[in-house]
Amino acid sequence: MKIKTAPITATAMLIRKPVAEVFEAFVNPAITSNFWFTKGSGRLQAGKQIRWDWEMYDHSEQITVKALEANKRILIEWDSYGTLTPVEWVFTSPSENTTFVTITNSGFGGDGDAVVKQCLDTTEGFALVLAGAKAWLEHNIKLNLIADRYPEGH
Repeated sequence: MKIKTAPITATAMLIRKPVAEVFEAFVNPAITSNFWFTKGSGRLQAGKQIRWDWEMYDHSEQITVKALEANKRILIEWDSYGTLTPVEWVFTSPSENTTFVTITNSGFGGDGDAVVKQCLDTTEGFALVLAGAKAWLEHNIKLNLIADRYPEGH
């Protein structure tokens, strides 16, 4: 099998909250830590480097915020499997109290098998992030989806 078009992670979710609230949940680590990473070194701001930690996995990522458009778009760059890749969140508001969030990640490196694995892994991860964000923002429920994805010994 030969890949002709580079795979791109793409996942999306409707969250029944106003766009400003949903956007804030992704730029403010005090909120994001309820559904994704355990701690962040600061709010997302264009041009800033931030560290995100997943303490349960003893893992961290250094990200660079490439663009930030309030209530519309976040673009970061992070090290995905040894290659810097862009991750983009796009926020649209179908109605006053709903937000549709789309996350894409592209630019994976390596041979075809490696690229497909990276795309599948990040698609799964971002789908869990959006599901966790929806549960937290709509129902104030912390599902621990990321923490429980790789429980110790599995």
